[in-house]
Amino acid sequence: ADPDIATVIQVAPAVRVAWAEQFGLKPGAVTNGKMVAALKRLGFDYVFDTNFAADLTIMEEGTEFLERFKAVLNGGVATLPMITSCSPGWIQFIEHNYPEHLENLSTCKSPHQMFGAVVKSYYAKKMGKKPEDMYVVSVMPCVAKKAEASLPDFSRDGDPDVNISITTRELAH
Repeated sequence: ADPDIATVIQVAPAVRVAWAEQFGLKPGAVTNGKMVAALKRLGFDYVFDTNFAADLTIMEEGTEFLERFKAVLNGGVATLPMITSCSPGWIQFIEHNYPEHLENLSTCKSPHQMFGAVVKSYYAKKMGKKPEDMYVVSVMPCVAKKAEASLPDFSRDGDPDVNISITTRELAH
């Protein structure tokens, strides 16, 4: 309700279809327009698709892989294979069960965290706002994204890149 705060929501690709089932629509129904309209009526100023950030993550991970690969080709040392860091559940699994493979994980943020960082840097500047005046919500199919959003590594000066992450079912409720 604060007019000085820009509310931004990003929606994961799987949510675009799964949320409609919560309202009795046919499984698999693509209802992007209805979802965007609903999010705007809920009060979000800006609605984005996380696909854009997934593309950023792919580019960053590709660059990181090429750097590692070139190091090996030039006689250096690099940890391969490189494993994606897109899933916080996957990262936690590695941390708890195979910590010897932590160096194999990409150093890139997940797409929803990368999106939050872009919103609070580039987009905030473009909108003439301070990062802390951008409130970023992620709608994700994975509950592990909630814990990821609260990690101190994903914030600047105490302001999280993603303020809150909700699930598909929570959006429907």
